Amino acid sequence: MQIFVETTIPSYLVARSARDVVQMARQQTTRDWWERCRYEHELFTSQIVLDEAGAGDAASARARLELLAPLPLLDISEPVLTFARKIIDGGLLPPDADRDAAHIATATVHRLDALLSLNFRHLVNVSIQSRLRRLALREGYDLPAICTPEELMENIQ
Repeated sequence: MQIFVETTIPSYLVARSARDVVQMARQQTTRDWWERCRYEHELFTSQIVLDEAGAGDAASARARLELLAPLPLLDISEPVLTFARKIIDGGLLPPDADRDAAHIATATVHRLDALLSLNFRHLVNVSIQSRLRRLALREGYDLPAICTPEELMENIQ
């Protein structure tokens, strides 16, 4: 499976352990998937993800970028930018979520199987995905599965 890795994945991998039990579980599941399952897939990212991952605390940014370094970068081509703009202009995501729109557009235009995320506000959100799917079909694309690491794990003990 070809999977686009967006910024929340390396962020969860390098973050200090959360106090909130739900966040703690998501961190552990993400670590488990990264350690045990990622090699079963072709992983990709983009320069936009690298820019986001490189921001903030220097030590954390360095750790995030190290995790992403082996992943091939997908082009942010004109069709990607056009599709991302249609996501924003269509009101599917708010204007300040332009990077999230770019993640969706990159994975979609490059025809990947999945977009791996822990962004529940704009990406791993069924009601938004339903509208994104309709837009993608109108534009001649299939929307990739937008899912969490947990959804990609099979029989992990």
